[in-house]
Amino acid sequence: MTAPQYPARLDGSGRRDRLMSTLVAVGAAYRRLAEFSGRRRPPVRAVDRRLPLVVDAVRREAAGVVSLRLSRPDGAALPGWRPGAHVDLTLPSGAVRQYSLCGEPEDRSYYRIAVRRIGLASAEVHALTAGTRVTVRGPRNAFPFVAAPAYHFVAGGIGITPILPMVHRAAAVGACWRLVYTGRDRASMPFLDELSALSPDRVWIRPDSEFGIPASGEELLAEKSASAAVYCCGPMPMINGVRVDLAGISTAVHFERFSPPPVVAGEPFRVLLRRSGRTLDVPADRSTLDVVREVLPNVPYSCRQGFCGTCAVPTPDGGRVRICVDRGPAVLEL
Repeated sequence: MTAPQYPARLDGSGRRDRLMSTLVAVGAAYRRLAEFSGRRRPPVRAVDRRLPLVVDAVRREAAGVVSLRLSRPDGAALPGWRPGAHVDLTLPSGAVRQYSLCGEPEDRSYYRIAVRRIGLASAEVHALTAGTRVTVRGPRNAFPFVAAPAYHFVAGGIGITPILPMVHRAAAVGACWRLVYTGRDRASMPFLDELSALSPDRVWIRPDSEFGIPASGEELLAEKSASAAVYCCGPMPMINGVRVDLAGISTAVHFERFSPPPVVAGEPFRVLLRRSGRTLDVPADRSTLDVVREVLPNVPYSCRQGFCGTCAVPTPDGGRVRICVDRGPAVLEL
């Protein structure tokens, strides 16, 4: 093959650009080689990341809270994970929900999750019994536990689940740490015995029932050392209190919430469901997912926070819209 000729250079001299001709010839040879090798390359196979597991045990951890111990049916080791990780649990009904892993990362013979009964999906989890087969995907980590000079942990209610492995890891490596754990009352707060066995002087159990009112951000941050990274998980009022009282303080702050983020300063807009032929008005204070589910109740979703991608809907231009968090006019393939 003869390399293309370039009769004029950028300076208009009309002389052949030998360097460019050489580069074009090399590029053409590389493309021919790639096409040849590509014909011999085996097809790429999709990786099935689903894990078929079995419920080993169900244990009551607090009022309205049970923990599930999940393992492989053949007893083989599970994929490793780090504190803060979660799995997507597919329930017998087909619903998919995310739950934090709250066991021991070093022990790969099982996963442990804990679930408070607050809705239909969690009620389905509570109905599971030992021997039930389930499927999970993961683990994945959207709340990573990173190295820091010291740690200040804040957990509210079931928000203790991602925090618990972090506390265990901090204690195991000899790090300086403190945990403030709050909830409605002691009966509703899981894993109290497990935490008290770690280091009672570093754990402050602060039930609302014993103080009359929920804890303020200032209380939750009591005795935090100046160098401590803050890890916080729980209901939004608790998280907001911590964030307000940490404003302006130079410290690493990490949050995870179990509820969808509120819509702040939103504007109303419309979305077109192309296949259904519907046009929906989305109010300023609601998500697209909320409005779509009123007409299409089976549309899939999971975390409602934009992490998992379950609710990402294709658009005619090849894009995808996460209808739980993305806001604005759109045409959706629904």
